[in-house]
Amino acid sequence: MDAARPRTDGRRHRRTVIVSTASAGVAALALLLLGPADALPPAFWAMALLAVVVDARPYVVPGRRASAVILPSICFTFAVALAWGAAPAIAVQLVAVAVAGARMRHSLRRTVHLALQHVAALGAAAGVADLGRLRIDPSPDWWDAMVICVAAVAWITARHAVAGLVRGLTSEGRVPARRRRGHADLLASAALLLLGPVVLVAALVSPALLPLALLALHAVHRMVRWAGESERAARFDPLTGLPNRRALQTAMAERPADRRRALLLLDLDRFRTVNDALGHGAGDRLLTRVADRLTAVVPAHDLVVRLGGDEFAVLATRVEDPASARRIAQHLAEALSRPFPLDGTPVELSASIGIALQSGRRDSSTLLREAESAMYEAKQRGDQVAVHGPDAAKHTPDRLSLVADLRTALRREPPDDGIVLYYQPQIAIATGEVVGVEALLRWRHPRRGTIGPEELLRAAEPTPVMRLLTARVLEEVVAQLATWRDAGAPLRAAVNVSARDLHAGDIADRVGALLDRYAVPADLLQLEITESALMADPHRVLETTTRLSRMGVAISLDDFGTGYSSLQHLRRLPLSEVKIDRSFVLGMAGDSGDAAIVRSVVGLAEALGLRAVAEGVEDEVTWRLLAAAGCHTAQGWFHARPMPAADLREWLGRYRPVRPGIRGEIDSVGTSKTSNNEGAGWPPSPAKR
Repeated sequence: MDAARPRTDGRRHRRTVIVSTASAGVAALALLLLGPADALPPAFWAMALLAVVVDARPYVVPGRRASAVILPSICFTFAVALAWGAAPAIAVQLVAVAVAGARMRHSLRRTVHLALQHVAALGAAAGVADLGRLRIDPSPDWWDAMVICVAAVAWITARHAVAGLVRGLTSEGRVPARRRRGHADLLASAALLLLGPVVLVAALVSPALLPLALLALHAVHRMVRWAGESERAARFDPLTGLPNRRALQTAMAERPADRRRALLLLDLDRFRTVNDALGHGAGDRLLTRVADRLTAVVPAHDLVVRLGGDEFAVLATRVEDPASARRIAQHLAEALSRPFPLDGTPVELSASIGIALQSGRRDSSTLLREAESAMYEAKQRGDQVAVHGPDAAKHTPDRLSLVADLRTALRREPPDDGIVLYYQPQIAIATGEVVGVEALLRWRHPRRGTIGPEELLRAAEPTPVMRLLTARVLEEVVAQLATWRDAGAPLRAAVNVSARDLHAGDIADRVGALLDRYAVPADLLQLEITESALMADPHRVLETTTRLSRMGVAISLDDFGTGYSSLQHLRRLPLSEVKIDRSFVLGMAGDSGDAAIVRSVVGLAEALGLRAVAEGVEDEVTWRLLAAAGCHTAQGWFHARPMPAADLREWLGRYRPVRPGIRGEIDSVGTSKTSNNEGAGWPPSPAKR
């Protein structure tokens, strides 16, 4: 019952204003009827009747302002004001406003606002007509035409002045946003006003000619309707009916006086699966239902927007701090977590949400970029919500510059591009033999020096440059594999690929073409994927990795244990190995929890028939703990640091396998005193790096 009370009150207010306005108009007309019989000729009554009738279909230009409503009755009331003064015109206009308010279901405030505008406008026009001594009957001259034009300008100026004054008084001091609305409302108003004197002259000749003016009014109506549709198409999404990116930018341009605002950018996870499984028609219907659900849970003072594709945004206008913005995001995530019934099938959806808080004088494009950056961060971490912080804001321009420089470098031929690959050996723990290498990326920036893989990939992965970089790395690695094979020392090399590469779908074709061109067996190449790639689109990743596996390319799951992927991926994906993240390996010698995690992952890999590779092995103690746990392969500075291909060949010539079962002379700190690997490029402890 409480929820229905506001609607009931609104209807009561609407009825009140209609009755009161109509009563005032009827009373004014009654007074006019009591006047001299020749005071108001039949032409007046014919025009008054048509004014009330045509306002049953007012013209509405898209917008929330009362001044965006154009009443066709102004054609007749403006003419009445010129010929018979302000009082008869205002009386007719009040009745017409009441009819228009009832037709558009306006609230009390908007109807009164509209009435005030037209009363002031008609008063200004009648005042100009009196000052100019306008005489339309029997025949107007050039002076009268000029006075009519000035009166029309006065009418338009007075109406918009009252609209601006009322808007300023009711906006609590806030400065309204500038709206690039075009000139459709101005042109329509001017056309109707200047048509009025022509209609008046026709009415004075014979009231029977007045209905012919309806055709001209219909033409103006069509013009306003076309302008409204064009404006709506420019500011609203045609599929969902929500405001679009342009409308969001307009709303964000407003400067709130005392409230902080937040922009929440939502990207639907795995939406492409719905299109692939059910078709694009079902995907469009799902987007409309997502829009309806967001609109239902977002308060009226906030703005819901569709940016395009499967991206939506919410501009929250009453946010106190990041915690309150997170609560709003969690509320949206919960609303989207409920299944969407689609063709009898419940469809599960989730969204990654990035939040940017508006403070200071940041423009709309900066705020949108920060929200998008936070959204990508949430996707990469496997979280639903991420807030753009000051650190991210500080590094965003730097990353953009880095990506631009990288794109420029990739247009050059190697080695002029500065892209360098280092290779780190992978050692079989049981035998001490080198079973492969991992290719690690370096970039020698002309101004910044050498940039490591973490910084480089963090900047490039969210952008299309990542695919260009992957293509460059794959070609160099496959060419190096061919060189090692021709030298009689074939090695398996592992290459990291990003989520963007896997989702593109053509990486299998590119890898196959490279292997054929260099005549390299597929089992010498291994691709490493991360859990974040699985979280973004597991079905597409499964399809791509299955194709690669059937070609003979091994697939490794990198950084296992740091993401949020389900263990079913270990069973469903065509994996050959899992790589235990270095954060667990580094701490296993001194942390029983890390050691337990490593042992559990090794046991799980063993049970599934997968190799377990430990990253970050930096000392002999960790090496022996991994051997005791049954880990298959170790990679880290204990054996060798990453090195260029030329140095790797030299290192391989000096290297002698060391097995955990053959213990050299171990001093009190656990450092081997054997010299069979001396000078091989691996430090005995991290302190000597």
